[in-house]
Amino acid sequence: MAAYLFAHFIGEEKNGEQVYFSVSRDGLHWKDLYNGNPVLLSQTGTCGVRDPFLVRHPQTGTVYLIATDLRIEAGKGWKEAQENGSRSIIVWKTDDLVHWTKERSFEVGIPEAGCVWAPEAVFDREKGAFLVFFASKVDGKHRIYAAYTADFEQFSDTFLYMEKEKDVIDTTILEDNGQYYRISKDETDKRLVMERSDSLTGEFARISSPVLDDLVGVEGPEGYRMPDGKTWCLIADQFQTGKGYLPMLTDDLSSGRFRILSPDEYDMGKTKKRHGGILQITDEEYQRLTCIPSGNRWE
Repeated sequence: MAAYLFAHFIGEEKNGEQVYFSVSRDGLHWKDLYNGNPVLLSQTGTCGVRDPFLVRHPQTGTVYLIATDLRIEAGKGWKEAQENGSRSIIVWKTDDLVHWTKERSFEVGIPEAGCVWAPEAVFDREKGAFLVFFASKVDGKHRIYAAYTADFEQFSDTFLYMEKEKDVIDTTILEDNGQYYRISKDETDKRLVMERSDSLTGEFARISSPVLDDLVGVEGPEGYRMPDGKTWCLIADQFQTGKGYLPMLTDDLSSGRFRILSPDEYDMGKTKKRHGGILQITDEEYQRLTCIPSGNRWE
């Protein structure tokens, strides 16, 4: 894998809650594609999508993009979105990152859920299927629920995956050396909490991280390996200050130690990137993405 694709949305303005693409060679300096315009638009459900996440099937190579079915720009507000929002996720898939299927909607939230937010997925090698997890507000509290799927068309029964003392949303899971690292936004104090387990559905133990403890007003954590194959980059959306994504590096996830990069060490591109997902891609895929004429609507 020689490069990276970043799928994200940009905000609550018109067409801001759609899917935008950016690419990078080093995982730190990003180039917006399609002249900074949305690449994929949802005409299903709320006709808006947030929190897009990319995942590749390790056996077939098919790439899936899943997203929250939500459009705050419609004007109904956050209370309505949490308590009477969509219980579905929006799904696209592709074999070449250029030609995508039409978006489809799949209801994965339990009947009591007021919303399904920030879906992500990780491949469970023991089960040979993806664990899809997301936040739902049930009985006045956000919890993380999950379901299994082999193809993002048929889903198992949804089950409670994680619950904290208070609300928890925006979870991402990284796999490294047989360990799973779960990083979540704890709504108690708007900080990120990091945990570790040797099983996706096992018990997770908290990892002390002074850097994450000191970061307030962040959400949308995402992580990926850097080109050296050893270093991890963790990014977090500084939503409270509106400063966009902040990258942090570590060569050992288990240590909980991160180095926050200075502004001159990265460039997130011209568009302000809101909660999205990053996929490692090949050089061929990078060339294919960057050679699309900017005046053509993608399929």
